[in-house]
Amino acid sequence: MKEQEKTDILENVKCLVIKVGSAVLTDEEGLSVRAISRLVDQIAILHDKGLDIILVSSGAVAAGRKRLLERGITLKANDLPSKQAASAIGQCMLMHEYDNAFSRFGKTAAQVLLTRDDMQNRERFLNTRNTLQRLLEMRVIPIINENDTVAVQELKFGDNDTLSAMAVDITGADLSINLTSAQGVFDKNPDKNPEAKILSCLENIANLDLEKMCDGKTCVGTGGMYSKLRAARRVAQLGVTTIIASGQIPFVLDKIFAGEAIGTWVLAEKKKVSHRKFWLAYHTDPEGDIFVDKGAEKVLISKGSSLLSIGVTAIEGTFSAGALVRIMSAKNELIGVGLSNYDSEELALIKGKNSKEIEDILGAAPYEEVIHRDNLFLDAAL
Repeated sequence: MKEQEKTDILENVKCLVIKVGSAVLTDEEGLSVRAISRLVDQIAILHDKGLDIILVSSGAVAAGRKRLLERGITLKANDLPSKQAASAIGQCMLMHEYDNAFSRFGKTAAQVLLTRDDMQNRERFLNTRNTLQRLLEMRVIPIINENDTVAVQELKFGDNDTLSAMAVDITGADLSINLTSAQGVFDKNPDKNPEAKILSCLENIANLDLEKMCDGKTCVGTGGMYSKLRAARRVAQLGVTTIIASGQIPFVLDKIFAGEAIGTWVLAEKKKVSHRKFWLAYHTDPEGDIFVDKGAEKVLISKGSSLLSIGVTAIEGTFSAGALVRIMSAKNELIGVGLSNYDSEELALIKGKNSKEIEDILGAAPYEEVIHRDNLFLDAAL
């Protein structure tokens, strides 16, 4: 990547999502007030330059856990209610420190707690987007976190790296910075390979095998480098670049915007997906599977065509018309996702049939396509 390209990206940023991990905000004493103060100091400078800032902050569970330890309460590894209680305690502590820190710079922060269900429901998703946009219009800095206290699935499977990618989509941000305890993305696991080197730039993350690249994670958070790269890959699909860097470097944000060679740049894809298709792929859960033959797979991938009934070989799951479904290859590999025009019972009757036969079989043929190409998101990396 040429230095001029970096300069162009940084100089044209208008809206920035910053994700900061637990390992950056906590120390042996628990939540680090100094770390929060230093982070806010840098964010305030960028905000004064006119940038819209969205902060996705971890640290609540770690902070709450430490407070409970001070009271002699040790959390069991699989005690979910206690972890949720720790999140509730820590979230209060976290926002208190952020509010104090931003107030010193005359800034107003807002707490936004989200669950996956908020993202799956289209009406609530749009309401969330409108609220965040209004906060930005008022020059308020939204601080987003998962609502771990009530969202069981989020606490067990979610991570704020994924949430930061969703925040980029919701707000239309044009740069994402992921601050972690690592110096960047290494070519090998540095814990096992002392000779590992930091990769300064990943130009085509869509073609990388992330699971092979990442086999370790930090002990404090719920993510790890795999979740950071997965989030960066999703952000790249939106045409947005991600910078993964150490939040423990003094004045790291200042140095990044000064053009210093810090961390790893994950470049945006040249061909970006629409926000609607991104929502289809990542904000909702598929309700079933549609298997297609080799011919349909080839046409879908090479030509971006709609899926027709003649290419469908099997259906798994029970779903209604309009449901999001996975599209699976003959080798049981995920091709993409899409909105089905027919329910599972109807598809079972018309699979393998020509589109002209649908009316004879069902009595009506409201759609020629099983899934229209406008409602398809094809990506083997889902």
